Amino acid sequence: MQDRDEQGRDGQDTGRRLPGIAEVRAAMTAPGQLFEMAEATIRGVRTRVWKNAPPTLRDILEISRAQGGKDFLVYEDDRVTFAEHYARAAAFARLLVDRYGIAKGDRVAIAMRNYPEWSVAFFGAAVAGAVVVPLNAWWSAGELEYGLADSGARILVADTERADRLAAVLPQLGVSCLVARADGPVPEGMEAFEEIVGDGGDPQAAVLPEVPLDPEDDATIFYTSGTTGRPKGALGTHRNIAGNPVALAYGIMSAGVRAGRTVEELAAPQPRVTLLSVPFFHATGCHSVLVTSALQGGTVVLMYRWDVRTALELIERERVTGFGGVPTMAWQVLTSPDFGDYDTSSLTGVSYGGAPAAPALVDKIKERLPERMPGNGYGLTETSSVTTYNGGVNYLERPESVGPPVAVCDVRVVGPGGEDLPTGEVGELLIKGPNVIKGYWNKPEATAAAFVDGWFHSGDLARLDADGFVYIVDRAKDMLIRGGENIYCAEVEAALYEHPAVADCAVIGVPHEVLGEEVGAVVVPRPGTAVSERDIEEFLDGRIAAFKIPAHYWFREQGLPRNPGGKILKTRLREELLDRPPVS
Repeated sequence: MQDRDEQGRDGQDTGRRLPGIAEVRAAMTAPGQLFEMAEATIRGVRTRVWKNAPPTLRDILEISRAQGGKDFLVYEDDRVTFAEHYARAAAFARLLVDRYGIAKGDRVAIAMRNYPEWSVAFFGAAVAGAVVVPLNAWWSAGELEYGLADSGARILVADTERADRLAAVLPQLGVSCLVARADGPVPEGMEAFEEIVGDGGDPQAAVLPEVPLDPEDDATIFYTSGTTGRPKGALGTHRNIAGNPVALAYGIMSAGVRAGRTVEELAAPQPRVTLLSVPFFHATGCHSVLVTSALQGGTVVLMYRWDVRTALELIERERVTGFGGVPTMAWQVLTSPDFGDYDTSSLTGVSYGGAPAAPALVDKIKERLPERMPGNGYGLTETSSVTTYNGGVNYLERPESVGPPVAVCDVRVVGPGGEDLPTGEVGELLIKGPNVIKGYWNKPEATAAAFVDGWFHSGDLARLDADGFVYIVDRAKDMLIRGGENIYCAEVEAALYEHPAVADCAVIGVPHEVLGEEVGAVVVPRPGTAVSERDIEEFLDGRIAAFKIPAHYWFREQGLPRNPGGKILKTRLREELLDRPPVS
């Protein structure tokens, strides 16, 4: 592991030697340190774990109670303090146990927008011993019915829109429904969530039900994005989700330690106000924002739906310290023509993940938010969010990477036969650690194929550098093969994003009878700009190899289709566009 010279904000060498990643890790995880590690046997595999991580979600909820009257959740004009949240979650937990007979391991589903009641239902169900099933609120009635039937949920907490959508099928599924934020009489056979939970009563008198929980107990079933085929239920444990805030903190702090600060300094209490721009039913929204904020005493500001102007208004009004979501959301805020009209001085950083980020994004952050530190992470539903993190000096040094793995995680890059590949070669990324879930709910064959001897086969194409930094090249299914040459979509998309007139883009394969596939680019121009295929071709010439430059273009004013986590639905995009002749 080589040390590197520290890079200044302007990219110039400052002359000071930065310690290597391994040196920082050894110092931060040494005995007695905040990030000390231990070993545990998880499903027969010896695994490094965080020694000081909360064992379960119950522990995190109990810790959050100490924040008292501080705001935890802010939604429009509603403010829920930590004490109020604890009391309501405790009341719901007791209701589940005493009234509905929920026993340890029973499933309780949630289907609603990002309302404060989502968090109350989530923590309440978890401390009652239930397995919480966050369903995709964007799903159709049929998809929601599938999630309920597949998980075998007994209770559903839903908002009015989802409750109405499911009213006809819930009786036959045997699911009891509680409706949150009902804007009128609830459908027959359902109950209003607020009426039976109330305000939780006196927070000082709130008591959780006596349900013993273990780190390896089942805690959650998060359904995968479903970009192809039926979604699979990712079965996570309390250790998986309760350890994620520690992994995230390690990832963020390790860059600060490498830059010369101490863990004690970095861990000192400071205001944390996060603008949540992704859904709670996404691993980023739940694991990395909601649960992390509960543990660290941070405030979460909720949005009815993503909107750039509203985001800027909330950043100013609530003195937001951090936002991000997927890279596109960060890009939209930073390039908004309204950006200068709002006070964004409270922001201390911009973090994002869930999709590849164009290296040009770090330049935009430095331009719009000087002295703020960017951050990018990588993880999946199956890895309980964070696996790697790239922030601070690490990001400024290597903005095209998603960072090194956090200390409890191991990664490998393997070839088609499962052989480990040399440094720099592209192959499938495998992940091992206490963040890796148990498997897929009721899908033993899919579980056996993806989880082998503690290693999760991600399906992502990646490479490692000599210092252990991970570079996500693409999803295997998105890789194009043009005349025998591999073309990775993320590389072409990153080059397209550097064009000043490109607001959004996606690269897809276009069938070709001789070459097999050619590169197609779907481009959303910035408002008020005009761009042609010739402009882009001339711009890309010399930036990427000639065979990677798109041969076909679609220009569209409307946004690209995305799942709730912000990832582009390329399957839908192909189906939509390949029936329509491109510009070529």
